[in-house]
Amino acid sequence: MLAIWTNNTGNATGKSMIRVAMVIALTASVSACANSKMTTGSINKTGSAGQQMAIAIGDTRSLGEAYAARPSDKSIALGYANALQNDGNATQALAVVRKLAIEYPKDREVLAAYGKALASSGQLEPALDAVRRAQTPEYPDWRLMSAEASIVDQLGNREQARDLYRRALDIQPNEPSVLSNLAMSYVMEGNLKVAEGYLETAVRQPGADSRVRQNLALVVGLQGRFNEAEQIASQDISPEQAKANVTYLRRMLSQQNAWGQLKDKEKNTN
Repeated sequence: MLAIWTNNTGNATGKSMIRVAMVIALTASVSACANSKMTTGSINKTGSAGQQMAIAIGDTRSLGEAYAARPSDKSIALGYANALQNDGNATQALAVVRKLAIEYPKDREVLAAYGKALASSGQLEPALDAVRRAQTPEYPDWRLMSAEASIVDQLGNREQARDLYRRALDIQPNEPSVLSNLAMSYVMEGNLKVAEGYLETAVRQPGADSRVRQNLALVVGLQGRFNEAEQIASQDISPEQAKANVTYLRRMLSQQNAWGQLKDKEKNTN
């Protein structure tokens, strides 16, 4: 659920948290099949054949070999694009999904993946168009609704995004990926207590995966509860990686506090 947030609203603390969150998420090295800098707007890994394929085959190299042999196979192409996205190869992932969208111009799953790949590459308006074209008002898909919400959120339309997340939850109650995405919307404005509440609910759901738990670890760590964050993160990644992530988070928050104190001092002397 990694996504590149290009938020232009919210307070400075929220923006600083997002920068920290992005680095923590990108260094987590967990096995997850979705597009998401932070985990917003991604399709749950249990929800598509392409994502199941990514898990079954394993790593990006194996997926690449399968894709080279059968580039028109939707499941393989989506799995490969997801793996590339997780490896940080957003441009290549977009190329794979764009080609697939040409071959499957009316496929909702493909258009959703294309929209999210565009968003991860910073092309938010085209991404929104792709996801909305994939949606059918008479039979709305909660995954597409969540994907649309994540893009709208990145464009800075917080309330509209949260309304979409809640509508998605009306269709798919307690869906952990949507709850996690909604939580990260609150992280973006620095409202960590509300975010933690949604994530606590999300991790208790049967379909919760490592991305949801890593987001919870992040939010707990951002509140200074580092030991607890490390324990949560260690459920899915090595203890060494969890410790490294929390150490980095400590350092970033310490630097943020130092800058804040320096600014306060400057104000008092002027």
